[in-house]
Amino acid sequence: MKLRWKVLLILLIVGLAATAIQAQRFGNRFRMADIGWYRNEPPDTEFVLARLHYTAGWGGGGWVHDYPVAEEHILQVMKEASGLNVDRMSYKIVELGSPEIFKYPFAYISEPGEMRLTDPEIVNLREYVERGGFIMVDDFGGQGGGDAEFQRFRANLLRAFPDRDMFILTDDHPLLNIFYHIDSIQTVHPMTGVPSVFYGYKNGKGELAMVICYANDVGDYWEFIDEPYYALRPSKEALKLGINFVMYSMTH
Repeated sequence: MKLRWKVLLILLIVGLAATAIQAQRFGNRFRMADIGWYRNEPPDTEFVLARLHYTAGWGGGGWVHDYPVAEEHILQVMKEASGLNVDRMSYKIVELGSPEIFKYPFAYISEPGEMRLTDPEIVNLREYVERGGFIMVDDFGGQGGGDAEFQRFRANLLRAFPDRDMFILTDDHPLLNIFYHIDSIQTVHPMTGVPSVFYGYKNGKGELAMVICYANDVGDYWEFIDEPYYALRPSKEALKLGINFVMYSMTH
């Protein structure tokens, strides 16, 4: 084999390896279009985390970022640290527009800036929150196009709840002391270092029904807690936040 072809072959192998690493690193983006690629059926436990699949416009595919490793890591820690009857596999993909959503009182949404919700999804979102469901919204903003992502998500919220809006969560909120004591909710986006903002959203009774992690990617911290990608403290705080969110949702 001529030297030129040997060099090209080596470059090809390196390129394919890098692509595979990137696919694993950023949530298997090459398989996102197929929602059925890894549907988990959770065990019969007290708590099951529902990851919501929604209709997307701009971008698309972000709903599955960090799945399923983020779920498995946070749930394993939750199992070991709390008294909840939960298992590492206590998670499921659930369609936002399906009646099944009402079986799961805690839901996780990734990349809400990609949402282009259908009318049935808007109806379900409103009813889910008004029935007492709790949603953690994560992984948007903090880089190019952040404000546009925020406004797209907010537009969907206003369709569902024209009578209310987001508010900034502060360090004195009971959410920070429900299970773990967290000194400050202030943090930064794991990849960009941009300061994060945590918003709250209330249901019709005035209760906190949604935590919106803007300019952040808490799920990314969960996913890579066992890898040396991020510093220990923010990764640890992200796990604490996730458990506090769940505990708050189950006690309020």
